[in-house]
Amino acid sequence: MAAAPTGGSSRYLVLAAMIFAVAMTFIDQTIVSIAVPNIQYELKLTSTGVQWAVNAYLLTLAAFFAFGGRLADTVGHRRMVVLGVLVFAGASACCGLTPTGSLAEAWLITFRAVQGFGGAIMFPAALAIVVQNFALRERGRALALFFGIAGGLTAIGPVLGGYLTEWTWRAIFWVNLPVAAVALVLVAISKPVTESRPAPMDYRGLALIAGGVALSVFGFQQSQVWGWSNPAIGLCIAAGAGLLVVFAFVEKRTASPLIKVDIFRIRAFTVQNLVLGISMLVFVPVFFFSSEYAQIALGDSSSEAGVFLLWFFIGFVIASQIGGRMLDRGGAKRPVVIGCVLAAIGFHLWAGDATSLSFGEQQWDVVLAGAGMGFMLSPASTDAVNRASRLSYGEATGITQTVRNYAASLGLAVLGTVLVTDLRTRLTDSLVAQGLPQDQAEATAAHLSQVQAQSGGSGGAAAIPQFFRDDFAQATQTVFHWMSVIMAVAAVVAIVGLRGGVQAEVAVADEEQPLPSGREGGA
Repeated sequence: MAAAPTGGSSRYLVLAAMIFAVAMTFIDQTIVSIAVPNIQYELKLTSTGVQWAVNAYLLTLAAFFAFGGRLADTVGHRRMVVLGVLVFAGASACCGLTPTGSLAEAWLITFRAVQGFGGAIMFPAALAIVVQNFALRERGRALALFFGIAGGLTAIGPVLGGYLTEWTWRAIFWVNLPVAAVALVLVAISKPVTESRPAPMDYRGLALIAGGVALSVFGFQQSQVWGWSNPAIGLCIAAGAGLLVVFAFVEKRTASPLIKVDIFRIRAFTVQNLVLGISMLVFVPVFFFSSEYAQIALGDSSSEAGVFLLWFFIGFVIASQIGGRMLDRGGAKRPVVIGCVLAAIGFHLWAGDATSLSFGEQQWDVVLAGAGMGFMLSPASTDAVNRASRLSYGEATGITQTVRNYAASLGLAVLGTVLVTDLRTRLTDSLVAQGLPQDQAEATAAHLSQVQAQSGGSGGAAAIPQFFRDDFAQATQTVFHWMSVIMAVAAVVAIVGLRGGVQAEVAVADEEQPLPSGREGGA
């Protein structure tokens, strides 16, 4: 028997519960980076240690999404949301209680990794609950609210982090505790009804995909530290990619696989994941590059840089609601194509105005770029999950989130390299123009590009030479131009690969078979 979507107000109570549940994962994507200097100073962390305090969370989040999705489908979505919230909140509390001294570095990195694991088992289950509790024709609107509100919290992270850090950096972790409490109360009140399909866990597949994603993402993360010329970078990425290829072959021959790779035979599912992957090369990196641009080129404080990002999400939140309604009425192709095109235009205009060093001349470019991403992101994600049967929503979500995080790590690595390379070239030319010999100018430019980029402009506008601000703006302009090109490619893929029209419900092949212990009721 299918689990019928719950009624009116209770459905939106379920939606609110799931938004609060995943809110912590969105906030933590950006809030920690604001407090990094304070954390490093108070805990006496090494530069490698503080980097891993950020990376450990993103790495485990990416590596275990597929596991979290499959676990939700087999054990129960509501159970995994509750467990994920408890793990995430407990790890957050431990991060905030990090002791000073020799234990600090290992402690913080360990519990940041546990946070990522909690997020990975929570997010696919939460999204699957929303999908199961809304009829197909209403999911676009529901998930537009889900992604719009939860995604907007990513922008609030830097603003909130800036204010909390003025009190204590530990508060950026403790802020998750009341959010978790609200989520658990709402889950208890709304009692979401979901279905699951008990099945053995494919631990061989888990080891392969977790290892493959972790190695690849690690290689991407370390490229800015070790440099692309370091053979270890290529080795990590190649080894990770190799494990993922082996994973695909093994899963096709596994009776109860972690991921049913045949789902990629569904044209729309594959195309939407391709569109999402291409778009994520831009969506997550834009937070980091625009924040650096605001602090270095514009001379803003970290909290002011967070406000800069809020303009992006004004466009994002509004457009995601429109895109969701368009999905419900006419299918995914139109909003996805429109969104990709708007984003490409927005980033192109933003690039053109970046060298003005005036936020007033850029703010509507930022809103347009955000609107484009909002238009396409929710419909593409929703349409991809809709292609799975109701008993595989968690698995489908795990796949889409793995693709998104993998691509985001690649985007940060590649576009970060573009930024640093372009910046060094421009700084060298500026220093030569000031009278420095070529070799000395190159060495100074290499040093300045690393020191200033890592500091994030925390010294304010007065501490940054004007020529550096100009050169950094031009380097960021190059990055934004590439973002425009990437979104144009996503538009072409959507135009060619997607078909128009509204999707019908997906049938479950073994729908008549009973699902013992597989339904989480409301009682």
